[in-house]
Amino acid sequence: MRFGARRSYGRQRPLVGRGRDIPMNMPTHTKPWIQGAVVGAIALAIIGFSWGGWVTGGTSRSAAATAGDVARGDLASAICVERFNAAPDATAKLVEFKAIPDSYKKRQFVEAGGWATMPGQTTPDKLGVQGCATALASSS
Repeated sequence: MRFGARRSYGRQRPLVGRGRDIPMNMPTHTKPWIQGAVVGAIALAIIGFSWGGWVTGGTSRSAAATAGDVARGDLASAICVERFNAAPDATAKLVEFKAIPDSYKKRQFVEAGGWATMPGQTTPDKLGVQGCATALASSS
């Protein structure tokens, strides 16, 4: 007889671990713990996304792109106002600008003046034109 082999003495012992024969016995307190963990994870996700400020990757990319556009527009409008005020005929142009009643025509005036076109660009930044026109309309 080989080492580790079992002898059969007349009756067969049942084989353990064949799946169907022996049901899995879990402790009675395990099921509530698992259910609590699943419910807690779902509640955490709902609270985190609704009140916690969590966002998905797509939402954060969209917010970053919007913030970049707004920042670029703010910078372009500040440069536009500085260029407008640095022009030799700035006072006369400001009087002419303030005489225009329509905001669309004011934006066209700023675009035509070339103050909102940034270096290296061929067209003015739309948010920069809007901000520049607003800033010039409120200046004295």
